[in-house]
Amino acid sequence: MSEQDGAESSSGFSLDKEFLNSLKGRILLAELVLCFVIFICFAASISSYLAAPLIELIITLIFLILFSSHYHLRVTALNWPCMLFGFLLVGVFCYDAYMIYKIEMTDQTAETEDGAANP
Repeated sequence: MSEQDGAESSSGFSLDKEFLNSLKGRILLAELVLCFVIFICFAASISSYLAAPLIELIITLIFLILFSSHYHLRVTALNWPCMLFGFLLVGVFCYDAYMIYKIEMTDQTAETEDGAANP
């Protein structure tokens, strides 16, 4: 009877509390909380840019569930370290795109102010 109970518990869905208490688990939980705070701040101020923090919140929640339930060990078709590195690169790309956008908007604002000052 105990062998069947062990087989059923390994195939069911459960979260590993040891992972949630580890450094990696705590970092994922902190990232999830920060993503939620960022999502709330964006929702309160600028609703047109709401998709980015929502997607980041969902991705972090998916990774937290995958790692804490050990499903990443069952799905062997994906290279998990490369997936995490890929998301890091997407974050760097988004930051770079934001900085370019910020510089372009500052230059455009300065040009319109100069044009309005010199009729």
